[in-house]
Amino acid sequence: MRAVITVMGNDRTGIIAKISGVLAEIEVNILDITQTTMQGIFTMIALVDIGKCTVDFGELSGLLKSAGQEIGIVTSVWHEDIFNTMHRI
Repeated sequence: MRAVITVMGNDRTGIIAKISGVLAEIEVNILDITQTTMQGIFTMIALVDIGKCTVDFGELSGLLKSAGQEIGIVTSVWHEDIFNTMHRI
């Protein structure tokens, strides 16, 4: 099972560390990640494996949201199939 995580907010030190730390604690593996900063705005998309995740999908979403709020960023997470369906032309 895979999911897509997006992160956006004002650039600051520690964003990737914060998000990847949360994921590591609950056994979510980052398969692919891309990030960029555009005029001070940080954006990141990560494809993750949630097959061994120790919490359910709702709790995963909540943990990422809470972590984001702590550092002033916005996070979203979708199952890969839902993400692909939403972005199909």
